Amino acid sequence: MPLASKSALLRIIGTASKAQPHEQKAALAAFFCNFFLLASYYILRPLRDTMATVFGAAQLQDLFTGTFVLTLLLAPLFAWCAGRMKLSHFLPGVFWLLIASLLLFYGLFHLASGSRWVAAAFYWLFSVINLLLVSVFWTLMADTFAPGQATRLFAFIAAGGSTGAILGPLITTAFVKTIGVSGLLLVACGGFLVVIALMHLLMQEKNNLRALDRDTQQTTFDHGLPGNPLRGFSLLFRSRYLLGQAVFFILMTWIATIFYFLQVDFIAKTISVVEGRAIAFADVDLFVNICSAAVLIFGLGRFLQRFGVTACLALSPLLMLFACVGLAFAPTFFVVQSARALQRVSQYAIARPSREILFTVLDQESKYKAKNVIDTSVYRFGDLSAAWMQAGLRSLGAGFLAIVGLGIAVSAAWGFAAVFIGRRYQTIVRTQEYELKPVSAE
Repeated sequence: MPLASKSALLRIIGTASKAQPHEQKAALAAFFCNFFLLASYYILRPLRDTMATVFGAAQLQDLFTGTFVLTLLLAPLFAWCAGRMKLSHFLPGVFWLLIASLLLFYGLFHLASGSRWVAAAFYWLFSVINLLLVSVFWTLMADTFAPGQATRLFAFIAAGGSTGAILGPLITTAFVKTIGVSGLLLVACGGFLVVIALMHLLMQEKNNLRALDRDTQQTTFDHGLPGNPLRGFSLLFRSRYLLGQAVFFILMTWIATIFYFLQVDFIAKTISVVEGRAIAFADVDLFVNICSAAVLIFGLGRFLQRFGVTACLALSPLLMLFACVGLAFAPTFFVVQSARALQRVSQYAIARPSREILFTVLDQESKYKAKNVIDTSVYRFGDLSAAWMQAGLRSLGAGFLAIVGLGIAVSAAWGFAAVFIGRRYQTIVRTQEYELKPVSAE
């Protein structure tokens, strides 16, 4: 590439990402790593949701229960592996495990394509490991960039994921009828191979940043994190800051699960053909990811720098309050799909990147162990409790309006949790001046 063109490209990247010159390569590698991660993820997500309709919309709480049990078992296993492997080997190893699992299901879908239990097994596997993949990526981000860098860069990095996620539903919609579900698994495997290569590049860039910038995270990947496999749980319960994040996450998942149940129920009643259901889910995914990319590229970074993390965290609960009120007045298929789309845009483009900044002030052990517990076990506990809560309401004869009323109450509580952890983060940043110290001892 000519020198002038390269300089112009770097200026564009710097303007879009708010990255300093020495940060641009790391920011760009993170952007594309997230791009391929979520592109591959969103090839698989409509398939996961379609497997839920094959198993049965009336038994969703059973799928959520199995997912929670498996996730609870995964958290100590994750910590155990992190303690016995160098982080430089462990982080890519998570993606190698996923690829092996997808190849196994490639064979199972050929042998028993209509089996409810194969559908349930795929739902459980993907629902467990998808959280782990996203958690691993953002843990790497929190272990690479310091709080000040994260405020500038995380919206850009998240935009890479949302941009890549636009591609996933397009691939699913375009090819599911020609190559089938099993063929899409192979396409996703190819994307995850690219993710592995980019993770190695990111780890190298972290070492370069450590040498150039004292304000970046000074931790390394040349060691494991030995200790009790349940250490993540003990760190969580010792810190009001981490407990606040856990409550924030539970309430966020309650809202997501309420809207997910409504969406699955409406689609199952409206569309009878399985491939048609997959396309319906993929169409919503595509709309969500286009909107999320636009918010992240053109809005969130500026909003974060102008109004701060607390305002960004509180914005999603406010939007969900308005969405629930809208559903109460117009309980139609279109409004349910629109409300579900708004919920996911606010979660992915606002709440998620904002909450990831909160982890940059933690010590390395808390990032990999306590954060993983929140991102997986706490998340799935939120799913499970919301699923059974809705099943209980339905068994008592509660209708659509009762579930929407629950959503309004949850949105209000979520807003209070957002303000609490946002203010606590700001206090930690002021008192620590970007130094990494364990906050669990507060």
